[in-house]
Amino acid sequence: MDLASTLDLAQLRALSAAVSEGTLEAAARALHVTPSAVSQRLRALEVATGRVLLVRSRPVQPTESGRALLRLARQVELLAGDTLAELEAGGGGGPVDRGPQVLPIAVNADSLGTWVLPALAPLADPSAAAPVCFDVHRDDEGHTAGLLRSGAVVAAVTTDPDPVAGCSVTRLGAMRYRPMAAPAFARRFFPEGPTAPALARAPVVVFDRKDTLQERYLRRHLPQGPAGAVRAAPPAHHVPSSADFLAAVRLGLGWGMLPELQVRAGRHEPGEDLVDLDPGGAIDVALHWQQWKLGSASLERVAAAVTAAAHRHLVQ
Repeated sequence: MDLASTLDLAQLRALSAAVSEGTLEAAARALHVTPSAVSQRLRALEVATGRVLLVRSRPVQPTESGRALLRLARQVELLAGDTLAELEAGGGGGPVDRGPQVLPIAVNADSLGTWVLPALAPLADPSAAAPVCFDVHRDDEGHTAGLLRSGAVVAAVTTDPDPVAGCSVTRLGAMRYRPMAAPAFARRFFPEGPTAPALARAPVVVFDRKDTLQERYLRRHLPQGPAGAVRAAPPAHHVPSSADFLAAVRLGLGWGMLPELQVRAGRHEPGEDLVDLDPGGAIDVALHWQQWKLGSASLERVAAAVTAAAHRHLVQ
């Protein structure tokens, strides 16, 4: 079967929209067609490929074969958007009827809450020559590369230095995290500093179940079991929001590993300074920018903006 000759752009767009929007009804609204039309296009694509591409759950989920087609669909959308922008910029005719270029990217919460959004803002300005709309997927920096593999995003801030197949990698620098606590909390639980007995009983704030920063710090000070896990884990609060994580530490719920960038940015607020429990105990998390190798002008502009901002703000 000559698959290339059987693929239909409208069908690929239906697949991309269904995964992005979560339901066939929402995909239909995004594409300005009926749900029946979306369903027919998806069915035709499955017949053409001989594969089941979607699990019709809520939200819909791509199968392994669907993820491969989804990567192609996103790449086609990106290159088509760049081509239309180039045609419009070249003149010689009326304006090209096109929607905004949408770039799905994956960013970890701490980068999103500190340095990434200011870097992206100029590219999203409606008065720019080719403004970009961002579909930001937030995930732990150790898991964002998986979104590249699945085709959900075209670029990602990740800790993974090994390129995903079909992607290039650029080192951005490192986010530095420090063990911080509210002054009253530090006086109560750490009168002699972060000793092993104090760390074993002091409550800790953790971002979510993927967050290992606090555990990495605790492993430096507390006895470990056979698998490397801390034997005497302290009480933990899970607060999965960068701003609320900082607020939880300030309110004395526990101590936590806070990005140095976030701590510095918040020090203009009177009376809310935090205590660095261990000035020599910072943990650096190396970040990389991975993106598809597509020759896309809009993607290259995003990469340049992110890389420049990283070199200004991250530890080099």
